[in-house]
Amino acid sequence: MRIDLFDFDLPPDRIALRPASPRDSARMLLVDGDRPFQDRTVRDLPSLLRRGDVLVFNDTRVIPAQLEGMRGEARIGATLHKRLGLRQWQAFLRNAKRVREGDRIDFGADVTAIAGPRDEDGCVTLDFEGDEPVELLLERAGRMPLPPYIASKRPTDERDRSDYQTMFAREDGAVAAPTAALHFTPELMARLVAAGIGSETLTLHVGAGTFLPVKADDTDDHRMHAEWGRIDAATADRLNAVRASGGRLIAVGTTSLRLLESAADESGIIRPFADETRIFITPGYRFRAVDGLMTNFHLPKSTLFMLVSALMGLERMHAAYAHAIAQGYRFYSYGDSSLLLP
Repeated sequence: MRIDLFDFDLPPDRIALRPASPRDSARMLLVDGDRPFQDRTVRDLPSLLRRGDVLVFNDTRVIPAQLEGMRGEARIGATLHKRLGLRQWQAFLRNAKRVREGDRIDFGADVTAIAGPRDEDGCVTLDFEGDEPVELLLERAGRMPLPPYIASKRPTDERDRSDYQTMFAREDGAVAAPTAALHFTPELMARLVAAGIGSETLTLHVGAGTFLPVKADDTDDHRMHAEWGRIDAATADRLNAVRASGGRLIAVGTTSLRLLESAADESGIIRPFADETRIFITPGYRFRAVDGLMTNFHLPKSTLFMLVSALMGLERMHAAYAHAIAQGYRFYSYGDSSLLLP
């Protein structure tokens, strides 16, 4: 499909620079089949789902993966993308033309790395010097890797260390938050339990590739970046039991959805999974594992807007986004939510 089919106009003032407070006070657009759109809030979620439904969350934890350093006189920015080894990470570099293989980059706070080879995606391998765990180095020298559309409008600050982390965050490794789950609070979870709505967690370490623009003109020519995910056998069994008993699996975020679909076989049975996935979901895809999606509002021409269009229909999602823009919904990572029920 042509990429320009997924374009739309978004006023810049619709981009949220801070999350709603409290988190579950964010607005939520209900897109329920072909029924009229409903303007709700995240707090309404227990009344919008059915007893026996299960919300599936991503428990990845965002690491402070953004570094600023110097290679000689050249200023270099690095966003870690994927762990390759104990002290080795792939990174997207800003001002990468000034870095050659073997160069030493000083990120301050006694954190240095040697630049390695560049791969076909433009990522550079960084070998961190010393014997401290890289996670400790990042806590000392790194910043939270806010999306470019926020970071270009204001500096990252201490608030972002908590704002850009979900209440489910346990497994270190993401360089972008699974932002749909930023709306959840312990109080909301308690109300969901009381309404008979369950929850499960899986792990998909979100990579910086999620923010890269689609440069191809056609979806057939776009190549997704790999991200590592895991669903253990016990979790897979419980998820399959939910659907077998008539409950629905509602993915909280496109990351949870992509991992569930990667792990499901042709018959819709979710298998244990511990591997990388490059799954690219566009209109025409047959969903196997999920029955709905809670997600924020995504960028024009992004792979994530393609995914929601595959779930609900391209025309339907253009109409939903036009409604959201007209009604003043806040967009992107710190923005409002939507509940999509095909």
